Amino acid sequence: MIVREWDPRTAPQSEVESLLATLNAVLAADLPDDPPWQDVSLREYLAETMRHERRICWVAEDDSAGKLVGHANVLLLGDIGVVEVWVHPAARRRGAGRALLGALARRAHAEGFSSLGVEVVCGTPAVEFYEAHGFRCAYVETRSVLDLSTVDWDALGEMARGIAAGYRVEFYPGGPPEELIEAYARAKAEVRDDDDGDLDLRPSSYDPQRLRDSLDTLHRRGMKPYIVLAIHEATGAVAGLTEVVVPAQHPTRADQYDTIVVPAHRGYGVARAIKARMLFELRAAEPGLVDVQTWNAQVNEPLLKVNAELGFQPDREWREYEADVTELVHRLNSQT
Repeated sequence: MIVREWDPRTAPQSEVESLLATLNAVLAADLPDDPPWQDVSLREYLAETMRHERRICWVAEDDSAGKLVGHANVLLLGDIGVVEVWVHPAARRRGAGRALLGALARRAHAEGFSSLGVEVVCGTPAVEFYEAHGFRCAYVETRSVLDLSTVDWDALGEMARGIAAGYRVEFYPGGPPEELIEAYARAKAEVRDDDDGDLDLRPSSYDPQRLRDSLDTLHRRGMKPYIVLAIHEATGAVAGLTEVVVPAQHPTRADQYDTIVVPAHRGYGVARAIKARMLFELRAAEPGLVDVQTWNAQVNEPLLKVNAELGFQPDREWREYEADVTELVHRLNSQT
């Protein structure tokens, strides 16, 4: 087994295709209800990052067949490195995962990072893998999935109209207009300090320029954002927002990002109305869409209740694990 650093921008197309086949084999084995990925903007998905962030990739190559049987990358983000490792089911338990993890841990250590974080799906071999290497569970959330074929659209229409007087709901495919960027970022900043233990492995944007950069990066990665805002008419403030992204790599399943209601505007039906409006807009804008997935902290009872009313079904537990980089490198070195 050969592990080498890998640049998705310049890699041969045959390697991109081999990597895609490995990813889809992992999904078929571990998350069989998830849609397979496509080779659409896959290079960009792996390569593009926001300013001041870097993603470094490695591959594991079967030295007998010349196929890529594993992939790892670390996104160097603020004060934490965010990890991904996946290995073809047929190549597991042969040291590929440990070798890939070792490569990225040593790089993170050399870059001066002290902590690594990773999202781990319960019920998959990844739980045992990361725990065996000293990663500790720090945060738990639930993934829920909404099958759009099951939606009661008449009932959903009532929900979309259920917002209190004094608010209007607006839809922006591609991102909010420039004149709303500052108000949008301000709304996010107002809930930034709601500490629920999340490791921030999926960073949000709390200032206008970072928000612009984030939207630009999504587009460059082949991920189309859709935004619905609730505007408080008396002040023009963004009272609530919800974000959904449709990735070119798996366009039948959309990813729900943040849903936020500013504290002063809670209790007026904002969250339910904007999420219901989003589903109507997605039905028109993305006719090939089959379902929407969302992640929520288990303590976020108000939003879990809204999701249940909309028809989302709890699917799997999603955990965030973290590890001390120095300890991890020491552990891996002692195993070689």
